[in-house]
Amino acid sequence: MSRWSTRRARFRSLLEGSACVHPASVFDPLSARIAEDLGFESSMLAGSIASLTVLGAPDLIVLTLTELAEQTLRISRAGELPLLVDADHGFGNALNVMRTVEELENAGVSALSIEDTLLPQAYGSAKPQLISLEEGVGKMRAAVAARRDPSLVIAGRTHLGITDVDDAVRRISAYAAAGVDAIFLVGVKTRDDLAALTATVDVPLILGGHAPELQDRDYLASQGVRVALQGHKPFMAAVQGVYDTLRALKEGAVPADIDGAVSGDLLNTLTRNSEYAQATLEYLQSGG
Repeated sequence: MSRWSTRRARFRSLLEGSACVHPASVFDPLSARIAEDLGFESSMLAGSIASLTVLGAPDLIVLTLTELAEQTLRISRAGELPLLVDADHGFGNALNVMRTVEELENAGVSALSIEDTLLPQAYGSAKPQLISLEEGVGKMRAAVAARRDPSLVIAGRTHLGITDVDDAVRRISAYAAAGVDAIFLVGVKTRDDLAALTATVDVPLILGGHAPELQDRDYLASQGVRVALQGHKPFMAAVQGVYDTLRALKEGAVPADIDGAVSGDLLNTLTRNSEYAQATLEYLQSGG
């Protein structure tokens, strides 16, 4: 769809720019609308948040590709904000990665990341592991080959909390050579580590799960980081708000005395109530 390509072009312009932006962590159509109305440049649906939202389950790869694609489409239809989706390991081997790219591209994503973590966690393993470099390269090549819209961004992802800097350098160099549009780094702890990694590739960087000393956006921009995640506080705050409200009601609170509820005006704005009202007037009450 042309609207998908338009927002993909906008996401690519962020990667090709000189600034580092924080994407809004979203989880459903309303949160995506809020992010757009507040002026965020892009948004992100994390795998962990998708699992929590759709299943109420922890991030253990029990969410299916179909469920992720369905939630992605709901978010994509809600507005025009470019959406980056964490596609985990592509839900299997390189052939499954191709199917993942197909489904998420059709669901309207602007960008997606494929990681080289061994998922789901293998039986008997005490800690997370990475797949071999060769298999990782195969997945990245398959992802690039599977896309039909050339404006869709494919990001290759690896995790410094699982491997060391030298191995990460080898991996991201190989993934860049395989044709990915960006590198997604998780778990970078120091500026020295980031410098070692950024010296390796000339594709834009996406950063997630990074240390406090890497919060300066001007510095990150100077290192080629174009997108830096801020965690997923919006979903966590929403859960706490629902919990506190339901607990108060269960304990006998009067609904009118509970603070924190959205105003009718804001809810009407977020649900695009005026557009529905106009359509109702034009098509249901106009008399022909």
